[in-house]
Amino acid sequence: MADGRQITLLGAGLIGTFYAMTIHGKRSRDRIRTVCAKTEEEARAFAQKWGVPSSTGDMDRAVNDPATDLVIVGLPNDLHKQACLLAARAGKSVLCTKPLARTAAEALEILEAVDKAGIFSGYLEDLVYTPKTLKALSAVRSGALGRVLWVRSRETHPGPHSAWFWDKEVAGGGAIVDMGCHCLEIIRSFIGKDVRPVEVVATADTLVHPISAEDSGVGLIRFENGALGQFEVSWTFRGGMDLRDEVAGTEGTIWLDHFLRTGFEMFTAVGQGGYVAEKAEGDKGWLFPVGDEANELGYVDMFADMFDALDAGRPPRETFLDGYIVNALVDACYASARTKRWEPVRLERWAARSEAEPSLKSAASADDRLAVLKEEILPDGTTKRILKDLKSGAVVEK
Repeated sequence: MADGRQITLLGAGLIGTFYAMTIHGKRSRDRIRTVCAKTEEEARAFAQKWGVPSSTGDMDRAVNDPATDLVIVGLPNDLHKQACLLAARAGKSVLCTKPLARTAAEALEILEAVDKAGIFSGYLEDLVYTPKTLKALSAVRSGALGRVLWVRSRETHPGPHSAWFWDKEVAGGGAIVDMGCHCLEIIRSFIGKDVRPVEVVATADTLVHPISAEDSGVGLIRFENGALGQFEVSWTFRGGMDLRDEVAGTEGTIWLDHFLRTGFEMFTAVGQGGYVAEKAEGDKGWLFPVGDEANELGYVDMFADMFDALDAGRPPRETFLDGYIVNALVDACYASARTKRWEPVRLERWAARSEAEPSLKSAASADDRLAVLKEEILPDGTTKRILKDLKSGAVVEK
């Protein structure tokens, strides 16, 4: 589209700021033409700051602005369905921030509405677009790690920045729906989004804050090919925002540290006098600033993919189906936290697998009766293999 996309942005909070910073700063041909916020005053202030021509507190008016052709949803979770359904009725393309909805049932309504309307849609899961993640995914897809066996994803910080996150009814839950949705899609991306998740076991605890939702959660996800995912989330972690991922395969391992240790370390006794990085707890002492925060958090590559996909008429890397599957996983985690046992992942929609997934059994050697358990080079330079005879069950060394 030669003149760029003309955008309605719903939401003027932190996520709306990141979106405006990215769209106007990195892709100047695409412009936000209308912004909608909770109040007229908030919308007007945001519009003035980012050079947006029109502002309103009326969501219906914003979505149906005849000057725009794309709706971006950056609202509290309880408004995602309303916003996406308005876009579907208006026949406008829609991008929605994570999580797609509060529950899988709501997410399915959204998915079916945009499918019926025949409009383009994209799931704005920024953390699968970070530069480190994209490079790691490329390595995994090239076979550098062999078959992925286990993925661990961790996001912890001192707590959300807006009041609505702490309201269980508005948000749909606590730390698991807020940050676990990131971790779950990161796990799916590395294991393979065509590999079906089958069951989960999780805990959800309220350890520090006087709220009805959980401020901490840990879970395991078992996939149909035997791979295992692990997530850790918390609103009780002190010291900033900790984003880390680990990927283990039959032939290699990847460790990713995205945010708390940025490679930029600075000490100041007096403070730098302002913003340091998202969820930083202060501006004195040892600080870990981020060179280009919008880029490091994945927003730049995320919007490039979304807009390029829209222009080319192809699906983006992250779709509303992905958002629905993540919501189904979150639902299963909450069910497991209540029952204290493994719970199935219930999916009413699932994309067909592109090809048969390899099992996680050991690869056979040239002699198909022997499976290689381990191979290593010894201090004297010789190579040793530990093999299992698949017929007799005996384990031998060669």
